[in-house]
Amino acid sequence: MDKIEIYCVTNVKLKHLEQLNLNLAGVGNKKFDKKYISSLGGKNIQSKERNYSELTFHYWFWKNELKKLDKNLWIGFCQKRRFWLQSKKKITSFQQLKKNILKKPPRKWTNYESIICKPIKVDNPKKMKLFKRGYKNLLKDPSIIYDKKKQNIKLHFDMHHGYGILDKAIDHLKKSERILFRKFVNQNNSFNPHIMFISKKKIINKWFKSLFSWLFSCEKEFGLKNLKGYDQQRLYAYLAERYLSFWFKKNTKYLEWHWTFFENKSNS
Repeated sequence: MDKIEIYCVTNVKLKHLEQLNLNLAGVGNKKFDKKYISSLGGKNIQSKERNYSELTFHYWFWKNELKKLDKNLWIGFCQKRRFWLQSKKKITSFQQLKKNILKKPPRKWTNYESIICKPIKVDNPKKMKLFKRGYKNLLKDPSIIYDKKKQNIKLHFDMHHGYGILDKAIDHLKKSERILFRKFVNQNNSFNPHIMFISKKKIINKWFKSLFSWLFSCEKEFGLKNLKGYDQQRLYAYLAERYLSFWFKKNTKYLEWHWTFFENKSNS
């Protein structure tokens, strides 16, 4: 029977997370006890955590832990407020989460190489927000207002993280990927969010190698210190989120799977 290990990344200690069958990983400036895997030892990018967010642990895991694991093990990643589920289910309480959280690989996964989140759509933005944050895009192409096909991943990224940033980042990809990824963000109006995925050792190694090679190249363009505010401080995580959708669909036999948002505000 296939086995699975899921790693949940958090920047704060949360008691309810400790009650779930997850491998907890702590990142950021807070102190964590031994219940949480630290990203400080070995090869790490802890100094970049404010810009890389959960990728800080992903990098540590890739460089220090992945090589120790069995090649047939399913390995997954989630976040402190977003979790994988066994099946489609509306979660409104911690007890429901505890009951329905993913515990083992479903049989449906047998013929797949990777699992990614069910997508979120980014078309149909509110008109006021489009005029306020997407005015540069509108000046270039006013038809965006009524043409939903043009309300794509690129427009969404331009509006929320800076006009032209994604295009500049794409220029740092290898030429073969550059053309395809640019086409992907211009032709799609949904993506698989939260840098959450489940796969096996061989593919995960390829993913991290491709991802971090690109992001480290992007640092030459955007740096670290000047990235500020909610829109840009975590820029490298936002870039990774869009790239994940493209990369896993291009390079693996993938399945989109159920996930949920849950925040237990009374138990932190």
